[in-house]
Amino acid sequence: MVQFKNIEDLGALDNKRVLIRADLNVPMNDGNVTDDTRIRSVAPTILALMDKGAQVIVMSHFGRPKGKIVPEMSLEQLAQPLANVIKKAVVFVNDCSGEVITETLDAMERDTVLLLENVRFHEGETNNDTDFAQALADNADFYVNEAFSCSHRAHASTEGIAHLLPSAAGLSLDKELTALENALGDPKRALCAVVGGAKVSSKLDVLTNLVEKVDHLIIGGGMANTFLAAQGVNVGASLCEHDLADTARAILSKAAKQNCTIHLPTDLVVAKEFKAGAECRTIGLDDVAADEMILDVGPASVNGLVHMLTSCKTLIWNGPMGAFEIEPFDAATVALAKAAGKLTENGTLISVAGGGDTVAALNHAGVADQFSHISTAGGAFLEWMEGKELPGVKVLEK
Repeated sequence: MVQFKNIEDLGALDNKRVLIRADLNVPMNDGNVTDDTRIRSVAPTILALMDKGAQVIVMSHFGRPKGKIVPEMSLEQLAQPLANVIKKAVVFVNDCSGEVITETLDAMERDTVLLLENVRFHEGETNNDTDFAQALADNADFYVNEAFSCSHRAHASTEGIAHLLPSAAGLSLDKELTALENALGDPKRALCAVVGGAKVSSKLDVLTNLVEKVDHLIIGGGMANTFLAAQGVNVGASLCEHDLADTARAILSKAAKQNCTIHLPTDLVVAKEFKAGAECRTIGLDDVAADEMILDVGPASVNGLVHMLTSCKTLIWNGPMGAFEIEPFDAATVALAKAAGKLTENGTLISVAGGGDTVAALNHAGVADQFSHISTAGGAFLEWMEGKELPGVKVLEK
């Protein structure tokens, strides 16, 4: 099992300067933070380091300024929201490196946090420029990564700097990496994955990797339609990538060789229009009319999946089973999510989920707090499921 350095590995931090890479790219409206989840996730690490006597510096990106100074993407607007969460004074400085940082740190009270300007105002950030990484490192003794959502990018503030300073994962990233390693790196078996969403094309690498790793693969959402069509099922007016039929068949064939059982719907919920309260019917696979859309997995399929899940020890979930945003097409997602939540609460299942739609679906089902771990990262979580190396994580391995 891969081990990662954490803040305990940094040793004594009294009077040391620790630079944290956070992800403060939070949604805002009229200058107000509308969801402070990412700010709250980094707060325990900031406070833990301060308790160890460290002087804490926080850096982050915000938006995509593409190496230019864009005033509305300044991190200055996040100094007060950060202070509100950590209950400490936060001083903002309108640069990431140089003497202004040194001078500000020298003049600051010890119980104060320094927030740097948007790292993406510098071209060197996304280019992983060595000089820019060194400029960031010059004002710190240690580096801590708390931005899993950015760790699939080899940027100066996520990867380059970790070669220049003693580095570690913060509390939130450490928890994330432990959960992911337990789910796919060294899982308890049987291991099941749920992969849903609209298009097979967006998750080809995920499916190809998972059939080599998992015992059971549940395919839901519009993706399932492509697999059904590839097996000769008429999917009517459903969302379907007919041009990927050969690819779907290749994945099914590969799964059979790897002893991975792929679970596709055996009954379907269809409607002629996608809107709340639309007239719908539950049917078998051979009964989809030309003007009907498959919008959810049927109840018989769900019952079978719930039963199968009771024999599993680990679950990875990315993507909904159906068009969960609109009732009644949320039924399969909600039922399977509730079953997974209950098994997790009972201690028989380790459940790890990630991705924007997935988090929304599990919140909709009211079970997000029952899962073992929910990752708010999008791209990084998907690349982890694809089996790709994440540069910002790799560099923290022991």
